[in-house]
Parts: sequence; C-alpha cells; structure tokens
Amino acid sequence: MPENPEGPAPDAEAAQAPSDRPDRTVHELDARTLRGLAHPLRMRLLKALRSNGPATASQLAEQLGESSGATSYHLRQLAAYGFVEDAPEHGKGRERWWKSAHYGTRLPESVAIDPNPEVRGAVDLFRHEVATIHAQEASTWIANSHDWPQEWQLASDLSDFTLRLTAAETAELVRKLHDVINSYDRTEPAEDARMVRFHVHALPRTQDQGTAD
Repeated sequence: MPENPEGPAPDAEAAQAPSDRPDRTVHELDARTLRGLAHPLRMRLLKALRSNGPATASQLAEQLGESSGATSYHLRQLAAYGFVEDAPEHGKGRERWWKSAHYGTRLPESVAIDPNPEVRGAVDLFRHEVATIHAQEASTWIANSHDWPQEWQLASDLSDFTLRLTAAETAELVRKLHDVINSYDRTEPAEDARMVRFHVHALPRTQDQGTAD
C-alpha cells in the first residue's frame, strides 16, 4: 500500500492487466485528502483495487470480510476525495464497479511534518495502517510459502540491517532504493511475472541494538 507512502515509489501492483491498470500518476496527499484516506477500511479497499483491479462493493466486502454496506459507504467516501472512480466498462445491469483513480499514493514531507494536531493524528493512523498491511503481507507469505515453486521460495527475502548514518545519508539511501525498485517496473511484464511486494522501512533508533542480515 505505499507501499512506501513517503517516497517516490508509489503503492502499486505491476501485474494487473494493462486495461485494468489506473493511470500511472501518483496521488500526492494534502492535509484534506490525508484525513479522507486515513481510515483502516478505506486504505484496505484502495489497496485491494490497486492489487486486484476493478470490483464491486459486494465483491470487496467478501474479500475483506466486511459488510457490503460498509464497503459501499467507504468507497463513496474514497470517491469524494478522488481516490477511486466508477469503472462503467465492467458494469452489468445495476452493479456499480469501482477502480483506483491513480497508480499510487505519496505522503509529501510538508504533510508528514505538519504541526496541526489533527493532521499529525491522521499521519500516525496512516503510517500504522501501512505498517499493519506490511506485517500481514509478510505473515501471509510465510504461511503460504511452501505452496510456491522452489524458485520463488528462494527468490523471497526477509532481511534487516542496522547502519550508522546521518539523516541526509538515510534519505539518500531510501531514494536510491526506490530508484532501483522503480527501474524494474514495467507496463508489460513478462509472461511468467507475478506480483512481488517490496517493503522499504527506514527506522531511526535511539541506541545500537546489534546487526542482523
């Protein structure tokens, strides 16, 4: 979901069918739209549409274990803030289909450090939900990894590193990691390509706690 939301790499899935992919623009949050998105179910709905393509409120409710009334309400709220839009090309009869309006979402620095308590609360909720999604994705992979071909089991990675860096060096390293990841993003993936999630975390510490590779 960002999904590093604070860097140049958007929260997007590269293996959707080209006709189902949203425009490859990134929705840059401001204080208003952040407050509109900073809700656990809304973020999960947006992630589902970006990961799996257009869907109805009922389909998303079944996928996420929610009521169709709840998904329908929060989809309308996401639409009001410009995150999702109608996908009439998928509709049949009275069914209303939704799709993501953008390829990704970015939290700019000016919003991330906004001193307004209401905005700071929305930033915290947004980041906590991103972290929760990342943890869920890692747990799901571990639980299901043995069902994947050996080549994919060996290609996966769960690593962490501890470095002593300045704030400027940390920001530079994050940007370089994003650039490398984005260099592999293709509109037309190879036939044997699968969706692969990369999480980038840079978490300053108050004291040294060892190094793990």
